[in-house]
Amino acid sequence: MLTQKFIIKYFTEIMVKGSSARRQMADQLFGNLQKIMFQISPEIKLRKFYDKIEIVTPKDIVPKARLKLLETPGIEQVLEALQFDNVETIDDIKPIVQEYMSKNIQGKSFVIRAKRVGSHSFKSPQIEQEVGGYMLSVNPRSSVDLHNPQVTINIELINNQLNIISLKHRGLGGFPLGSQGEVLSLMSGGFDSTVASYLSIKRGLKTHFIFFNLGGLAHEIGVKQVAYYLWEKFASTHRVSFISVPFDDVVSEIFNSIHESYMGVMLKRLMLEASQKIADDMGIDALLTGESIAQVSSQTLRNLALIDEVTDKLVIRPLSTMNKPDIIDIADKIGTKEFAETMPEYCGVISKGPVTHGSFARVQKEANKFDYTVLDKAVENSKKIYVDEIEDDIQEIGQVQTVSDISSGKYVIIDIRQGDECIQTPCETLKIPFYKLKTQFKKLPQEREYLFYCDKGILSQLHAQFLRDSENFGNIKVYRP
Repeated sequence: MLTQKFIIKYFTEIMVKGSSARRQMADQLFGNLQKIMFQISPEIKLRKFYDKIEIVTPKDIVPKARLKLLETPGIEQVLEALQFDNVETIDDIKPIVQEYMSKNIQGKSFVIRAKRVGSHSFKSPQIEQEVGGYMLSVNPRSSVDLHNPQVTINIELINNQLNIISLKHRGLGGFPLGSQGEVLSLMSGGFDSTVASYLSIKRGLKTHFIFFNLGGLAHEIGVKQVAYYLWEKFASTHRVSFISVPFDDVVSEIFNSIHESYMGVMLKRLMLEASQKIADDMGIDALLTGESIAQVSSQTLRNLALIDEVTDKLVIRPLSTMNKPDIIDIADKIGTKEFAETMPEYCGVISKGPVTHGSFARVQKEANKFDYTVLDKAVENSKKIYVDEIEDDIQEIGQVQTVSDISSGKYVIIDIRQGDECIQTPCETLKIPFYKLKTQFKKLPQEREYLFYCDKGILSQLHAQFLRDSENFGNIKVYRP
């Protein structure tokens, strides 16, 4: 009987841990995979072993299962295997390998690599020699090369079960999500904060998000949708929070009381202070930022020390020594680059002649002039939702009208999703990916009415709101079938 199977190899750092830590991480990964696979199909079966997890899945959902496995922290390697039961002898193995793998070796050099577990009358080298010899005899256009083959056929015989490894994929690596505690990530939605959050998720940290709203609704919607994207793609096994803190009054107080050269440093200090208060309430021990040393004036080594002075929390900066091109490369790889490039920015504090090597005494003098009741009120007025509730939340806070009935045919539908897929409607339909809207929408006939469409309505609401606010377009609505 043929079955499609995934063989999951643990991240290498898990395997070198002590037995107790290794067992805890393996259990965490197994539990995470159970949640993910059950969401895909209750027919998927999982088994945990000392050094691997096996997942048996129906053939029709293999692509979906594969994608989620490659996005799950804690996995070093994903092997795809064809599984055959009731295989007892080498003569049983030969025709099976020939049937399923001969097409891969036509006109090429190959080698058989075998691993055997259990009680058999033969050893692994004997499997390799006899199966390889049989394959060579029935495939005369092929040849055997033990050292530099064009094709390597990997097979495993575990007791009476034969696995033919058909594909190998490199996993995400890192530790299983939830195995390394929790962190609160200061999220702006740009390249740095999204990549930092991804790296913390990959390292096994349950990552919550906090956003400081400096006055823009479109920016808040944008940050919420990229937080949702990161959670859904890499971290949906755990429920995490998104906290929005209204910071416009804090910015006003900074302008009123702080010397302009210290405004940037003070803004970051106040964000950490607010984050600490909220993290204390949530029982979280560490904060996460996307700061990189010397990237901007507030991120010199001295200024980062001035900023960290205000909190007792551990501040984690995974990008601290990374270059901007490397950060952008990661954003491109994980799918947040386009979000960051089109994120509306509301920069409330821009220092004139910003200090790059601040003074501890001077920053304390500036801090003493600030009215901290304003900060306390901002924290008190913060709003917390779960990230899995963001889709509904954006529909509630979005101010751009939503349209479901397009039977009149008067609208032009613009599909703003990534990729080539385009929705089919009875109306005129255009394909403009969201990251091209800013330049291409203005070229369209502005006497028409346009409806933006995406899968969940989050991107549509964001970019409709942004174009309306920044470019004063009043002919945009959102299409929700």
